[in-house]
Amino acid sequence: MTLPVRAIAALVSLALLGGCDGVQSVLSPGGRDAQVIATLFWWMLGGAVILWLLMNGLLVYVTRIDQRAMSQRTAEALIIGGGIVFPTVVLAGLLAFALSEMPRQRDPGTGLTVRVTGESWWWRVEYLKDGATAAVVSANEIRLPAHQRSEITLNAHRVIHSFWIPALGGKTDMIPGRETRMSLEPTRAGEFRGQCTEFCGESHALMAFGAVVMEPEAFDAWLAKEAEPAAPPEGEAARRGQAIFNAEGCGACHAIRGTAATGRVGPDLTHLGGRVSLAAGILPMTEDALIRWIRDPEAVKPGARMPAYDHLGDGDLAALAAYLEGLT
Repeated sequence: MTLPVRAIAALVSLALLGGCDGVQSVLSPGGRDAQVIATLFWWMLGGAVILWLLMNGLLVYVTRIDQRAMSQRTAEALIIGGGIVFPTVVLAGLLAFALSEMPRQRDPGTGLTVRVTGESWWWRVEYLKDGATAAVVSANEIRLPAHQRSEITLNAHRVIHSFWIPALGGKTDMIPGRETRMSLEPTRAGEFRGQCTEFCGESHALMAFGAVVMEPEAFDAWLAKEAEPAAPPEGEAARRGQAIFNAEGCGACHAIRGTAATGRVGPDLTHLGGRVSLAAGILPMTEDALIRWIRDPEAVKPGARMPAYDHLGDGDLAALAAYLEGLT
């Protein structure tokens, strides 16, 4: 192999390895369940490479190195040993390992239940700690404490969805009229990305969410703040934006706790500005992105049921965005 070819091969290998990392990679685990899946994958990949080398090595040996005819006993031993015994032992071992892990990945969560409902095409999220009398409502973002297993209950409205945070664990389907469950045990703090993995309509590919794992103390502080009503708007632009929000009837679909907005058709906006993304993981949480979304939601997410507010002028849209961005 010449030096340029080796250099190209090395660069390609580095590029491929780069795909193993990232906020949505099952091979860069941030949870116990994902670590098990990644370990199983690497063992299977290693076994596949060894098997490939053995089979091709045998092929080269009998066709290039030693072309003498094999005895019937040797041929039968290779066929039975390599074609029956070896695959049976390997597959049985992998099956035994996977079956031993399945019950642990289904263990019930302790201390926290997160209820997630798949909508079109966003996520309704509710947090309920043990002993709490009311859930803390949020949307389009999942936050979990590290180093403990949390219960996740899943529902869907109208169409089937599937809930998956690759870096934290496996996926579970969400079926209208039926509650499914799973549990996750994050092992390190950080920001990850989840995605709907069951085709659910025209904006299926745009139905994502941020997943934030926090240290337990930081999570408790965040959840306590999340349970509070929205703070009054600060600044002239934000106050004007609140007036526009009320005048346009936005509270008929959206709730902002502590105000007259009590709608449940769309996402809860009480602490919208504190989320890591907008429009179910599609846009950054910035004023420009808010303006773009409010002006024409369907241009960002085809099929979105929120009406366009392109009749508002630039100043009104900026004021409305300032109000929403300030809801932290």
